[in-house]
Amino acid sequence: MSLPAGFPSAPLFPERLVKRGKVRDVYQVGRDRLMVVASDRISAFDVVLDPGVPGKGIVLTQLSNFWFGELSGVVPNHLLATDINEFPEPFSAENALAGRACLVRAVRIVPVECVVRGFIVGSGWKEYQATGSVCGVRLPSGLQQAGRLPEPIFTPSTKAEVGHDENIPFDDVVRLTGGNVAERLRDVSLELYNRAASLAEARGIIIADTKFEFGLDADGVVVWADEALTPDSSRFWPADRYRPGGNPPSFDKQFVRDWLERSGWNKQPPAPALPPDVVARTQALYLEAYRRLTGRELQIQ
Repeated sequence: MSLPAGFPSAPLFPERLVKRGKVRDVYQVGRDRLMVVASDRISAFDVVLDPGVPGKGIVLTQLSNFWFGELSGVVPNHLLATDINEFPEPFSAENALAGRACLVRAVRIVPVECVVRGFIVGSGWKEYQATGSVCGVRLPSGLQQAGRLPEPIFTPSTKAEVGHDENIPFDDVVRLTGGNVAERLRDVSLELYNRAASLAEARGIIIADTKFEFGLDADGVVVWADEALTPDSSRFWPADRYRPGGNPPSFDKQFVRDWLERSGWNKQPPAPALPPDVVARTQALYLEAYRRLTGRELQIQ
């Protein structure tokens, strides 16, 4: 399958479009169902880049589906159908959606990014250096950059439609969602991370951190939504090359961020165009992460 980088460049069904995010397009399907389509768009520093990465949306969708299946016993998820032949019209007739779209149940999204960190790196490392804590969680002194934490920590943040998410203490999650929901979000996030991290490390990938998104169904039950432990939502490191004390190489879009940092870009749109070799290398990293985690090959032309 040969697709234009950035596919789809425009909404496939504009009359049904509910939301167009940095990566995903969401379409209405009746009253309580949605079609989520993962595009090949890639973003960094809150800017959608050009070109996209061919097949990236397929990798994200298939890896999410893998994790939703592996961890289905922890918490309900939003999936209803992943096979295009089970989609309603007009989606079932759009062959380009195969592998990159899912029919899901609509839920009321909780306005919190549920971040779990097993290692101290990125914005968490910067906060730790300044305060000795992350999101109000006090950490031991003397930790190294990219060092493994004594135990994973729940470090929630705001969900920003534009601009940067901001780390918030757990008390703010309680105020936003209520105490019972906040505790459920924290406990489920930590269990999902612990189980996924254990499986991934046995397969040669360290999940340094990840973020989850949840919603509430009509009965107030917490439902895992959006994506699941992908290179877009997680920091994946090769276990055999991991060393604390600096930023390890990764299987996620850190490769793109690093190139942008070296380019001298001021992080204001428009971003510089990604060179073909950066696009190709990013595609290869995403595919390798998928192969290691699932044990399966994914062919993208």
